[in-house]
Amino acid sequence: MKTFSLSLFALALAAGMTAAAPEAEAQTPARVESQTRPNFGLLLDPPASRSRPSRQSGRWNYGAHRPDWRPGYQPPYGGPFRPGAEEIVLVDCGGNPGTNAVEDAVRRVRPGGTLVIRARAGACVGWLNVDKPMTIIGEGGFDPRRWNETTPAVLQAPDGMPCITVASGVRLELRDIVLSSPRGGDAACIVSYGGSVIGNRLGIRHAGDEAAIYADGGEVDLRDTVIDAQTIAPAIYADGATLTTWEAVISGAQSGIEILIGGTGQPSRIDSTTISGTENAAGYGPRSIGVLVRSRRDLGRVDVTNTRICGFTEGVAVEGAALTVSHSKICRADRGAIVYNGELTLTDSRVRAEAVGVAVSSGRATVRNNTFVGVREVFYRDYRAQLDVSSNRVWSDQLCRPRWEPRYRDRYAPQWYQRPDQGYECQFTAYPRDWWDEMDGAYGDPYASNAYLPDNYGRFQQGYGWYDQNGRYIDDNQSRGDDRWRDRRRR
Repeated sequence: MKTFSLSLFALALAAGMTAAAPEAEAQTPARVESQTRPNFGLLLDPPASRSRPSRQSGRWNYGAHRPDWRPGYQPPYGGPFRPGAEEIVLVDCGGNPGTNAVEDAVRRVRPGGTLVIRARAGACVGWLNVDKPMTIIGEGGFDPRRWNETTPAVLQAPDGMPCITVASGVRLELRDIVLSSPRGGDAACIVSYGGSVIGNRLGIRHAGDEAAIYADGGEVDLRDTVIDAQTIAPAIYADGATLTTWEAVISGAQSGIEILIGGTGQPSRIDSTTISGTENAAGYGPRSIGVLVRSRRDLGRVDVTNTRICGFTEGVAVEGAALTVSHSKICRADRGAIVYNGELTLTDSRVRAEAVGVAVSSGRATVRNNTFVGVREVFYRDYRAQLDVSSNRVWSDQLCRPRWEPRYRDRYAPQWYQRPDQGYECQFTAYPRDWWDEMDGAYGDPYASNAYLPDNYGRFQQGYGWYDQNGRYIDDNQSRGDDRWRDRRRR
């Protein structure tokens, strides 16, 4: 009997090995093909974007940290997901980290329901995996303009974990709450995979290597929101997602907003937003850009209106997409706007930059009715680029200097020349102080007139004295007006 059992076991084992062999042979060519197939996404990436290190390979691996995060599994025991049935769930989890109280409260909310977070004893600590439409509200309200003076409800992420992850197709609304990830590591605070994140009266404090908000497709709509992101990554990274901001304040990050145009067809819109950078002047590492708009295959558009972008090496930059900037302010920058390739339309805005106002390497830029302040060069255009400029004004004590015209023998007078084809006019009065207060002055920088006036130019205009060929003022009280340009012996 034992011999018969062993024979059956040996036959079963041999049959199993014979059935598994074709599968192994099929996997080997597939594995070789996947390793040798070219990555066309990388080949089509614009060359300028390669100066930024690719962060896709270093994105946080959610499945490796907790395999049960995906919809369809209910932690901690696994099995099919059973959605909650409660319309409104109130949780008070402050001061009790590790209890999973806030995670359990999310599971109890029915689709379309509301979770109210009360955190009177401190921040609620937990990672919320939202896989159904719902609203999360902080009890007690939240004023983004006074978030350092009040104690709103706070949801804090565990170390190295995100605050909230949003599944594809899910709509999440956040109101009157502060999200905190003080030790985010390589995890973003909000991660959305094709979902819709709607924030109203929302605050985010994030410190880590990743963006405060990372959206892979879907939609992000932020209204009356404050984001303090201490990171070298952009504060908001929209990868194929439609981004809308209104009355938002973004600060702390080395770069402000990066948008990679996707196939949604809807333009992103940044309106009435303040984006402040760290003014990092280092010549290595990721570039410091206020708003970067990139595109790989899909031609899309981003509109920036009534927005202040200050404290970045590059105010706005375009790579293969279309960017429209109007009625906005760019200040404390080295280069105001750069078009690596693509299209830029800059109108009715004020730009203060140290080096150049608008530089176009390839593509097209339309620059009209703007004010440029403190620049050494207003426009730079490569031979591959198209530049359409008109009706711009410039305040620059370096660029708008006069020529010394000989009037009589060794007596000279300053003369400013304007070329009608250069697309701008130099201004010879002091830069308006109220405009300065709205830009650099808002950050405490001392006022600078940015207008070049020769020494004693006021007395010269009254008719006294003249200048030599080097611009040194020569005072003279004996002749006035046109008499200073005549020989005294002939009078």
